Amino acid sequence: MAIEKARAYLKKWGMDEHIIEFDVSSATVELAAAALGCAPERIAKTLSFYGSDGAILVVAAGDAKIDNHKFKEQFSTKAKMLSYDDVEPMTGHAVGGVCPFGINEGIPVYLDVTLKRFETVFPAAGSDNSAIELTIPQLEEYSGYTAWVDVCK
Repeated sequence: MAIEKARAYLKKWGMDEHIIEFDVSSATVELAAAALGCAPERIAKTLSFYGSDGAILVVAAGDAKIDNHKFKEQFSTKAKMLSYDDVEPMTGHAVGGVCPFGINEGIPVYLDVTLKRFETVFPAAGSDNSAIELTIPQLEEYSGYTAWVDVCK
């Protein structure tokens, strides 16, 4: 299970016990916000795209939408999300649980500037019924991010 991959990965920082598992789905921004009782924008959604050398992940605020022009400027390719069938094999996590923790090797993770307005955010933790609350510095460290980007509107 991908949540176990995320849990093992986060254990390096002693954060594995901080994963929250819900009795309900948190597979979408709206469902995660309802399960947590927080504003949807504080959900740190992880979006998976085709890059020039495989998958790339962009973690953005729950209320952000990809800006196609900015994305193409940043990555020199059109913003094309991974197909449902490609998500798990390419990232290591299934749709609804994609997160930057315990992913397949070689996948660059980018953090969108829309996250910077929050003290803490809630990314998924490898399953469609999990989350973890992290500060922005924790998200930077634990995600192993490549760079901050501005690809959303």
